[in-house]
Amino acid sequence: MDGNLQTAEQLLAVLRAGDVTSAELTDAAIARIERDDKAINAICVPDFGRARAAARDADRARARGEDRPLLGIPVTVKESYNIAGLTTTWGMPQHRNYLPAEDAVQVSRLKAAGAVVLGKTNVPVGLQDIQSFNEIYGTTNNPWDHRRTSGGSSGGSAAALASGFGALSIGSDLAGSLRTPAHFCGVYAHKPTLGLAPTRGMIPPLAPALPVDLDLAVVGPMARTARDLTLLLDVMAGPDPLTLGMAHNLTLPPARHERLGDFRVLVLDEHPLIPTGSAVRAGLNRVADALTGSGARVERHSPLLPDLTEAATLYVELLFSSQTARFPVEAYEELRTRAAELSADDQSLDAARLRAMVFSHRDWIEANSRRELHRHGWRQFFAEFDAVVCPITPTPAFPHDHHPDPGQRRIDIDGVDYPYFDQLVWAGVATMPGLPATAIPTGLSPEGLPVGVQLIGPMYEDRTPLRLAELLEREIGGFQAPN
Repeated sequence: MDGNLQTAEQLLAVLRAGDVTSAELTDAAIARIERDDKAINAICVPDFGRARAAARDADRARARGEDRPLLGIPVTVKESYNIAGLTTTWGMPQHRNYLPAEDAVQVSRLKAAGAVVLGKTNVPVGLQDIQSFNEIYGTTNNPWDHRRTSGGSSGGSAAALASGFGALSIGSDLAGSLRTPAHFCGVYAHKPTLGLAPTRGMIPPLAPALPVDLDLAVVGPMARTARDLTLLLDVMAGPDPLTLGMAHNLTLPPARHERLGDFRVLVLDEHPLIPTGSAVRAGLNRVADALTGSGARVERHSPLLPDLTEAATLYVELLFSSQTARFPVEAYEELRTRAAELSADDQSLDAARLRAMVFSHRDWIEANSRRELHRHGWRQFFAEFDAVVCPITPTPAFPHDHHPDPGQRRIDIDGVDYPYFDQLVWAGVATMPGLPATAIPTGLSPEGLPVGVQLIGPMYEDRTPLRLAELLEREIGGFQAPN
């Protein structure tokens, strides 16, 4: 097997055995990036000089008898994380020269665990797209088909992993930004329970790196195996030392089950607001068949499932109300005028998005109260089930579409066009209530594109979907390298 495509777990084993050095692994990763990334464009801010120095430090530490969770492992970091001495732009041209003074808390944790940071991976402008392209760094291509997107906003990280540019990466997720790129590129990702991993320093340029609790948004791990996800999550998870970390330590509950046959799973292949494409439906069926064949309890319907239509509307309201909070007064007033012109009968997601952009504080409090009712519904659901298996988006990776007005873009689902942003409803199933969700590959579509699904678990029980992912990997296979 190509050493650049080995898992972090495998690399740690050979490092500990003394069969290879971190310097050798790092040189090999850099050589692969220099050879292959011109076609992919995943690594937008390389940091090879410091990576080589960090690798030498890791080798010296191991020679002294040290052994940390990621000691000597080459990794990448999403461009949106502050790294002292490297530009952080979020793809925004006006910030192309911004250099943060200190590392994000997650970058500090990576380095403390002994990881070797190769550089940063590409993102869309402001992290606000399902694709990864911007004026500064250009377009990241899907390693399986360069005519298609690698996803967004952690698209550079997913493409880097699929291409063998480092064993691990860290990204973020507000609207499927970990899960969608993993699905499109055939790798693994985990969206943690809301608040499980601190986000300090994963902020737009010029913003102060404060230990705030973000709504909906999380940071999380990406990898080529489920076990590597757990390895990296254990480095990332735990309260910010500036706030809750002053008084609390994290102890995640163990996985509910250790055998695939013991899981109780609801498989969803239909959403009331958007159809599921045939390729994704086939991936879901492969997972359902593996579960059933192992003796797991598999259901396709349950009255305990919270209402998906209301959940999607709530997700849109909470997501878009926050995104327009700092709009200029003139732009905000224009949105108010457009929202007032909507028919009361228009209950489409487009209408919900527009109304949410001009929410009052009273409106937001009401939406948040309804969210709490959904969270309670999920608690009742997970008393009877251990996980939900459902799509991440309705289709595999779609062709690049850089239309300047995203509202004019469309998503093709088995030959029928739908509004571009409606595909986010599946991401919102886990994001709106703050549930953990693990993205896993299930195989290839008839066109030869990766197809993934997400495993949604109970709040704060992240080890349950991660363990289910690991067991399914053994049954249906996992990461495949692009041809």
